[in-house]
Amino acid sequence: MAKKQFKAESKRLLEMMINSIYSQREVFLRELLSNASDAIDKLYYKALTDENLTFNKEDYYIKVSADKEKRQLIITDTGIGMTQEELETNLGVIAKSGSLAFKKENESKDGHDIIGQFGVGFYAAFMVADVVTVTSKAIGSNEAYRWESKGADGYTITPCEKEKVGTEIILTIKENTEEEDYGQFLEEYRLKEIIKKYSDFIRYPIKMDVTESKLKEGSTDEYEQIIEEQVINSMVPIWKKNKSELTDEDYQNFYHEKHYGFDQPLKHIHINVDGTIRYNAILYIPENIPFDYYSKEFEKGLELYSNGVLIMEKCADLLPDYFSFVKGMVDSEDLSLNISREMLQHDRQLKLIAKNINKKIKNELVSLLKNDREKYESFYKSFGRQIKFGVYSDFGANKDMLQDLLMFYSSKEKRLVTLDEYIERMSEDQKYIYYATGESYDRIDKLPQTEMVADKGYEILYLTEDIDEFAIKMLMNYKEKEFKSVSSGDLGFEEENKDDGKDADLAEHKDLFAHMAKTLSGSVKDVRASKRLKSHPVCLSTEGEITIEMEKVLNAMPDNPGVKAEKILEINPNHEVFTSLVNAYEHDKEKLDLYTKLLYNQALIIEGLTIEDPVEFTNDICKVMV
Repeated sequence: MAKKQFKAESKRLLEMMINSIYSQREVFLRELLSNASDAIDKLYYKALTDENLTFNKEDYYIKVSADKEKRQLIITDTGIGMTQEELETNLGVIAKSGSLAFKKENESKDGHDIIGQFGVGFYAAFMVADVVTVTSKAIGSNEAYRWESKGADGYTITPCEKEKVGTEIILTIKENTEEEDYGQFLEEYRLKEIIKKYSDFIRYPIKMDVTESKLKEGSTDEYEQIIEEQVINSMVPIWKKNKSELTDEDYQNFYHEKHYGFDQPLKHIHINVDGTIRYNAILYIPENIPFDYYSKEFEKGLELYSNGVLIMEKCADLLPDYFSFVKGMVDSEDLSLNISREMLQHDRQLKLIAKNINKKIKNELVSLLKNDREKYESFYKSFGRQIKFGVYSDFGANKDMLQDLLMFYSSKEKRLVTLDEYIERMSEDQKYIYYATGESYDRIDKLPQTEMVADKGYEILYLTEDIDEFAIKMLMNYKEKEFKSVSSGDLGFEEENKDDGKDADLAEHKDLFAHMAKTLSGSVKDVRASKRLKSHPVCLSTEGEITIEMEKVLNAMPDNPGVKAEKILEINPNHEVFTSLVNAYEHDKEKLDLYTKLLYNQALIIEGLTIEDPVEFTNDICKVMV
């Protein structure tokens, strides 16, 4: 039979197919195996309406074999086969999908779905093959036909002999080049790898002749190479099984088989939804942070399947950034795919699945917090930073979603507590949720600013991570209780001391504080007598939105914006140092300036801030000593 030409638009599409539609050449095998599975599905559908046909699933399979000498890869199926007309229609016109037409005709029937909707997947074969030969015999026909093409130049269809119903595709693999190793697609290990990666859950057996090394009969140490037929794919995915059939060990094995992590997952979530959109999912909350989690190399996302066929290894749209640590997969029959099946059309189905998954993860974390506190704290130590970042990011858009997952170290409990637990323990007269920032719990314990708050019996939350205070500032309040830093200029209980007579006593020293403020001009906004200090001589407090801890974090960034908090130097009027300051003001202003700078530098050290001039500071200490 004479060679037939593809239509002009089909020819252009074929050239696109070979060069640009698919991002990885290996997906050609996924496409051909999916088509083979579709062919068996079609026979199943036909058996539902034709009483002369019986469908025994055990009789149907797909076979993959390779002939290295001839450089041929062969994919054989026992499906419905194609007539001469169907070969002409389905393979002669690119993007004319027989599966799509068949699907539309049979949408009301139960169970199996046909994945091949676009009629372009078959032509992915030309990415790796010089020649593609298709031999097919249709159900109910005594004749077989061979379709053959070398690519965009056209195709031929000729009668041939074929004993059994079904289709055989022979790919004559291209010769290797400097850039491409096409020979890999003839290697047994590589074919098994691709089948397991993309087509492991196709519902029919995918068979291969596999070389195994076994002990020779009667020998204890001599091996021989034998070839035996094996089923490569798992067929029944774990997510399609009833939860009652599965054990924790089954879920853990799946976690490791899919290489989601080397650790043991803290929690698994098995979701089956059969509503407006149908999907199954298995999600895992890992125990440990991936080594590259906070690097540019880390990619968030869930594996995405359509009818058991892997579509995307990392579908980022299924997870928000604050739950990017979640591992797992989603399988849905209702996704709108583009023609390469590698990318999704961003439609309402995907958004709905993502929204439901987000809620489910949140609910499971709340449940873990409530029912297994030890496991939740283990999770939080690994991924609490990401939760806090989620509160802060996007201008606080997700704070209501995440705030009840937050935990901070408690000055009273000496462990991590939730904001709810803090609120429950608040005394009736307490106006604020108090917090303190620092590099460690021990350092915060020693901060002068905590003295008065602790003396009141109020609980303090210790914030030790750089993101903590930014998250707290974004929350602003929790259950109508405002957050208040112990370094804030107004702690909310100064009014209680207004009538103790001390204010009048200190008023006479306003010139002293003014002189000290002038000495520190440019470094502090003001110098004041402290109402929060008890045993310590000095501390720094702040006014405005930027705190000292936020200043440190912001200025540690690469662009170093030079942000400064409005600092107040507070002096304890009940400390012996204050007496020395008063005497120096009256008798030796130069000594007062020396004391002022020393006290300021001491306050900087307490806060973990860099001393502006270390040499001057050491010289000032020496001056006091001589």
